[in-house]
Amino acid sequence: MTEGKATGGVQSVERVFDLLNIITASGGESSLSELAAKSELPLPTIHRLLRTLVFLGYVRQLPNRSYALGPGLIRLGYTASLQLGAHAQPVLKKLVDQLGESANMAMLDGHMVVYVGQAQSSQSMRMFTEVGRRAHTHDTGVGKAILATLPESQVISIVSSMGMPTPTRKSLGTMEDLLADLEKIRERGYAIDDEEQEVGVRCFSMALPEAPTPTAISVSGPVSRVDWDFGERAVPLLREAADELSAQFAKAG
Repeated sequence: MTEGKATGGVQSVERVFDLLNIITASGGESSLSELAAKSELPLPTIHRLLRTLVFLGYVRQLPNRSYALGPGLIRLGYTASLQLGAHAQPVLKKLVDQLGESANMAMLDGHMVVYVGQAQSSQSMRMFTEVGRRAHTHDTGVGKAILATLPESQVISIVSSMGMPTPTRKSLGTMEDLLADLEKIRERGYAIDDEEQEVGVRCFSMALPEAPTPTAISVSGPVSRVDWDFGERAVPLLREAADELSAQFAKAG
């Protein structure tokens, strides 16, 4: 293999990740011409690298001859997400100690959010979300916090692809309502799930400003305890936790 000139790394490996990043940035699918134009690599080189990636399951070729991310990346991404969740555990536990309610961390995974970390409250009546659970973005605090950091066109694409089920009467059921709520989230800096996913449960959530992938943390519990006074105490602590985690992720590269 040839040594990379720019970073001192292995050039073939750098090129493989360039192609994967191009496919990712294109929404998960790219034509051969798009890959050639954006990577500025010779077509024979692209063909050779793609053949290897397809064989290993990290890329798949679609019927229209375009290339998409393959199932082999799911295991890698899922494991990496859980590791990040474990890395965040002390910060989530600190939130529980400060506020007495369960704390979660979730990441955008395709068109849904996946919960990757949790610290549980010691309360007998508490919010519980299983690590690894996937949920819609429009009716969860973490989902809306993440959506508020994305361009409107991407928000529409993500939510339209999954639909907008309304598990409670408070759930947002139209794109217009969701976009209006996201604007409020951007203005105040945090999201609220006010019984939108589950009756009787309220959640305050905040996105991580420098996470490696769109990520948010939250505190949630019964509405009898997680009221608006609770929110006034929770928001500064969430911001502190989000900044701490962002600094840790940035330091880790």
